[in-house]
Amino acid sequence: MGYLPKKTLEDLEFFEVTEQIADFAITPMGKASCIALGPMADRDTMLKELHSVSEYLASFDNENRIPNHGFEDLSPAFKLLKIENSVLEITAFRNIAAASHTVNTLLVFLNKFKTYYPSLLSLGSEIEINKEIKKEVDSVIDRFGEVRDNASENLYNLRKQIQALKGKISQSFNKALSHYQNLDYLDDIRESVVENKRVLAVKAMYRRKVKGGIMGSSKTGSIVFIEPEATLNFSRELQNLFFEESEEIKKILSQLTEYLRPQLDLIKYYQSYLIDIDTIFARARYAQAINGLLPIFSDQQELELKNAYHPLLFRTHQLENKKTFPQDIHLHTQSRVVVISGPNAGGKSITLKTVGLLQLMLQSGILIPVHEKSRVCWFDRILTDIGDNQSIENHLSTYSYRLKNMKGFLKKCDDKTLFLIDEFGTGSDPELGGALAEVILEDLYERQSFGLITTHYANLKLLADEQPAMMNANMQFDDKTLEPVFKLILGEAGSSFTFEVAQKNGIPFSLINRAKKKIERGKVRFDATIAKMQKERYQMAQTGKSLKEKENKFENESDRLEKLNEKLKSKLVNYQELFDHNQRMIVLGNKLNDLAERFFQNNKKRPLIADLLRLIEAENAKRKRKTAAQAKKDRELKKEVAKEVNHKLVSIRKEKKKNKTITPPPVSKPVIDLKVGDKVRMVDGKSVGSIDAIEKQKAIVNYGLFTTQVSLDQLEIAN
Repeated sequence: MGYLPKKTLEDLEFFEVTEQIADFAITPMGKASCIALGPMADRDTMLKELHSVSEYLASFDNENRIPNHGFEDLSPAFKLLKIENSVLEITAFRNIAAASHTVNTLLVFLNKFKTYYPSLLSLGSEIEINKEIKKEVDSVIDRFGEVRDNASENLYNLRKQIQALKGKISQSFNKALSHYQNLDYLDDIRESVVENKRVLAVKAMYRRKVKGGIMGSSKTGSIVFIEPEATLNFSRELQNLFFEESEEIKKILSQLTEYLRPQLDLIKYYQSYLIDIDTIFARARYAQAINGLLPIFSDQQELELKNAYHPLLFRTHQLENKKTFPQDIHLHTQSRVVVISGPNAGGKSITLKTVGLLQLMLQSGILIPVHEKSRVCWFDRILTDIGDNQSIENHLSTYSYRLKNMKGFLKKCDDKTLFLIDEFGTGSDPELGGALAEVILEDLYERQSFGLITTHYANLKLLADEQPAMMNANMQFDDKTLEPVFKLILGEAGSSFTFEVAQKNGIPFSLINRAKKKIERGKVRFDATIAKMQKERYQMAQTGKSLKEKENKFENESDRLEKLNEKLKSKLVNYQELFDHNQRMIVLGNKLNDLAERFFQNNKKRPLIADLLRLIEAENAKRKRKTAAQAKKDRELKKEVAKEVNHKLVSIRKEKKKNKTITPPPVSKPVIDLKVGDKVRMVDGKSVGSIDAIEKQKAIVNYGLFTTQVSLDQLEIAN
């Protein structure tokens, strides 16, 4: 089992996360279970929990919504079922029956959709589907929480007698009421109810004349409430029946309790299972709120977080409509330790806490807000040294307390440990403290541990440059405004911007210069060099961002032109197909016209039909077989293209009409003497044909493939 001390959970504010998760649970037991969430015992248990939460989260967006899992606390029933001869309350029976029904419904549903919810289904693998419990309880107790009349034969008979006796009481009372009303012994209100019994409102002066039991009087004493003697006798009998009924009910409930007693373990499973489901549901709802998901689990020791958000900060900023900055960080065997430097308020501590809290959440079965391509692993230990480290109880200073903490680190760190240290080495003399911090960091590094530290010490930055599996990093700053950009840059140390920040905050320039002279020239140059590198890095990042935007713009334009080109090609193909189709229709029309002309001459139907069939068969031989869908699609495409062409033709005609000048009246064309066999063409035409026959100022012109009938005045001799 991993070593995750309570201090780690407190340093990383893990308990605030569990409280937020608890708000999403729908039962008090589920809320308590959420608050008690903590790191899992091993990797397999963690993965099973994470997959269960991930499956529940997916159910919110698909059609197979998981049924309701609400239930009432069954714990009071557990204690009574352990005691011999004890009897459960009706409420307990109803709660057990409801829980049984809920669990059965969930198990049947999850089994039906086991391909979607395999991990959730395995949660209830030890619970058998039992429909008898609900059936037994429902046979005794109705939906209003009353014991049914037919729960036993004796109860049925007793209740029948009770109903009959109530009828007699009502009848005898009405008789007495009528009798004494006629005698004018009753007050104007006539009757009242005392102790759930109807009583006569008798005038005080006549109370001795009315036989029965006195049940009380009015505040003024003017009215005495009397139960009539006949009714009184029936009431005593009714009380006896009520007693017998209650005894019979106890007996029935006792038998039902005895039926449930051997199934105590199953009933306990019901509650445990429903609490687990409620806890998983709450974690899934929390994941939905923070955009949490299940990242890739690596078999190697590595931690590659992309677009990682601090969940508490993310939710706080959500409520305040503020932007939260994500972080990217990568730890692996070739880069196990990252030393983060830079000015305060740049986000170093948040980065540290983000990595630690997300790892804690994962190992507690909680989905995390990162990019889906992020890679994570399991750590046996997570050790932290973050925040206010003064120990008032032990009377230790900050530095003494931190050294005591480091002693624990040196004992426990190994290759399956993640350590997180904020402001490493502070609290003592800078040079001496820095030297001690350096040797401690070297020792942690040699133990193959993974970790992040934040520091201002230059010697630790140098150490990170010298060691192959250690890396410097800094939180990026805008060199002009000295405002944090909240972006972690791996590979180079950060400047503290000490003098720049001091100047921005109004410290006189003369004092800053004096301060610079008091420290070693080399250190100033080193810090200045780092600051210069950070500025260059920031400028390069801005340039890279600008180039990326331009590249995206050109890519989008290229895609647009490519799509336009494809569209034009498609249109050209469609136009060509329309043109070819129209040409075929003209040829076909001319052939039909020829057949019609022949039929007109000889009036013979059989040759006409034979010629028509031959023509149709010849045309069909050229066609390709198509499905109904393809044919429909082609028809629609042709209609669309034809519509577009007609639209353009109308536009062109309008344009021509607009530009057309007034032409002189046509000059009468001299009549040409044409005869059979002449080579002719239509006026303004190009195709040449020969005249086969001339009839009634019309010539039949043979063009080879087809013949057509044309007026003589539309023909001219072909040169």
